[in-house]
Amino acid sequence: MQDSFDLTTIIFLALAVFVIWRLRSVLGQKTGAERSPFKPVDRSRTGPQPGRTEGDNVVRLPGADRPPPERAPPAAEARDWRGIAEPGSEVARGLEAVVQAEPGFEPRAFVEGAKSAYEAIMLAFAKGDRKTLKSLLSREVGEAFERAIVEREKNRQTVETTFVSIDKAEIVAVDVKNRVAQVTVRFLSNLITATRSAEGTVVDGSAEAVVEVPDVWTFARTLGTRDPNWQLVATEAGA
Repeated sequence: MQDSFDLTTIIFLALAVFVIWRLRSVLGQKTGAERSPFKPVDRSRTGPQPGRTEGDNVVRLPGADRPPPERAPPAAEARDWRGIAEPGSEVARGLEAVVQAEPGFEPRAFVEGAKSAYEAIMLAFAKGDRKTLKSLLSREVGEAFERAIVEREKNRQTVETTFVSIDKAEIVAVDVKNRVAQVTVRFLSNLITATRSAEGTVVDGSAEAVVEVPDVWTFARTLGTRDPNWQLVATEAGA
């Protein structure tokens, strides 16, 4: 009886050992460093993945991390250019381009400034005031004015100019390229002007008659800069 029990026990023990051995061969042994059946992304090789941030284990759906679409800005209201430019005209569109680049631009104030500059330049030219002209003229226009002054001085001539009025100053063209704005103004002024010889004789113009003078001048300035001054860059006789 004892031998039969011992033999049965040995058989069961042997069977148990066999089963354990098979399980180990199929499942392997746990070492504490096993990978999950779901293979994670190796960020050390690929870097952060789309939809993830460092330290974030949540994968967002495609497009979920995009900002909501911006609403289209409301259409800009038509500005009131009455007295300056006709609505929808080339001048109005040019002025709009200037305001877009420099919101502080005010066309009416510009026209008043252009009138002051026109008078100041005409008087400075008559007096041969190079210092004033230098600050108001571009290099090319300044050189042309300088040649005229030098020729006048060589002939020992002087110019007398008196402004009676500026009857009209209107913007006739506006152009903006590479943040440089050019604004063309047509002036219609009344003045008394006379050129005298070294002896004091009037050789051109009149010392008494008021004449109407049309001029078309173009002023330019780089928008967005701290320098608020516009310079005269072109002149032509108006019709």
